[in-house]
Amino acid sequence: MPDFSVIADVSETLEAVLTDALSTLAPGPPIAELHDLSGPVATNPPRVTLFLYEVVEDHTVRNRPAPRTVTPPNLTQEKPPVPLLLRYLLTPWSGDILTDHRMLGRSIQVLYDGANLSGPQLQGGLAGTSEALKLKLAPLTLEERSRVFAATQERYHLSVTYEVRVVNLDPIHQTVHTPVRERTLIGAGPVPGS
Repeated sequence: MPDFSVIADVSETLEAVLTDALSTLAPGPPIAELHDLSGPVATNPPRVTLFLYEVVEDHTVRNRPAPRTVTPPNLTQEKPPVPLLLRYLLTPWSGDILTDHRMLGRSIQVLYDGANLSGPQLQGGLAGTSEALKLKLAPLTLEERSRVFAATQERYHLSVTYEVRVVNLDPIHQTVHTPVRERTLIGAGPVPGS
């Protein structure tokens, strides 16, 4: 089950998928790497940075029923997982505009073809689970994108944004209910009108 490391596991999965996809390009081969864009980005080898710039609750799947498990004689109940929506900024860095365009084109192509990541593609704590990640190109306006770059104090650079959903983050606590075996009524007098 996805625990607190699920956000890092998604980032690791995207990094692995994109690095594998970029391995067929020259020069380099380019790599994909997580980066917060807070400092200079190396261009040798060329790379596509993955900047996780926002994590929000995915309201489209918010009202799911609470999971229950019956292990006789107990009933275990927990809150449903927190459904997260992760937003990433993908930016190519090579020092050459045509190489940037090729890396960006290859990244979009691979994430379009593999818009559902599951099974052996998943990394970290997601590996071996039945989880599936859905990727969607989620364009920002130029103004919104410029704000993201301004927040990182990095000069604007060609980039695309992606949303990854549903990332389930399991709750910590569970409630175990034991069956009622007897009851005692205290202070019960005669029922009026009987």
